[in-house]
Amino acid sequence: MKKITVCLMLIGAAHFVDAQKISLGKITDVASKGSKALTFTNEDAVKLSKESVDYMDKNNAVAGPKDPYTVRLNKLFGKHKSQDGLTLNYKVYKVTDINAFACADGSVRVFSSLMDIMTDDELLAVIGHEIGHVKNQDTKDAIKSAYLKAAALDAASSASSTVATLNDSQVGKMANAFLDASHSKKQESEADTYSYDFMKANKYNVVGAYTAFKKLALLSEGGTAQSGFQKMFNSHPDSNKRAEAVKKRAEKDGLWKDPGTVTLPKTKLTK
Repeated sequence: MKKITVCLMLIGAAHFVDAQKISLGKITDVASKGSKALTFTNEDAVKLSKESVDYMDKNNAVAGPKDPYTVRLNKLFGKHKSQDGLTLNYKVYKVTDINAFACADGSVRVFSSLMDIMTDDELLAVIGHEIGHVKNQDTKDAIKSAYLKAAALDAASSASSTVATLNDSQVGKMANAFLDASHSKKQESEADTYSYDFMKANKYNVVGAYTAFKKLALLSEGGTAQSGFQKMFNSHPDSNKRAEAVKKRAEKDGLWKDPGTVTLPKTKLTK
């Protein structure tokens, strides 16, 4: 079984460990040429995203239907499988890393360690954010870039105007590259807005988005084990600033309730 390293697509890049590493030096030039020629449709994004998620599902421990993590996730998000014109599916990866991500095909994957530190309101905010990336088609950009990197192992395929069929090895590399991709600050901010609107429209506690960002900020502070979070903050909006943006909007909407000091839980919130 392959393991996903410490990451969080909510605030930055993620990384899926593959047995074979991609040679990024050669990829850059070929992928650039291929991106100009490639006609990449929404249907292509959905197809390639599903292939990537299927690969990741096979190579990670997925919580079963009776597992406490799955039971909790279904309780929270079961009614959102059809959300804003999207058809979504949810699963939990039982891994030690803190992460959540969404794909163009509507697949949403939440890591058990994220569920261990997030309350229900905070998880709703996180998933709302990931749904926002799908709705805003940010994930289409990410999977296109990942496809080009994987197909760049075959220059002819990458330079083609149509999406080529990838072999098993390339699918693995595409999954790896997809999770390496990071969204722009603009895309992150737009997904934050979507998350807040999602929470408000469904009458959830929008303060959950504030406390979720505060916890992410705490994870980025100090310690060798948290250095990955610090690195991601270089190219993504600061979590404390994002938390303050939520607070400002909640105050304007009359929905703000001071949560007090936010801390990371010492025991798992999912048992």
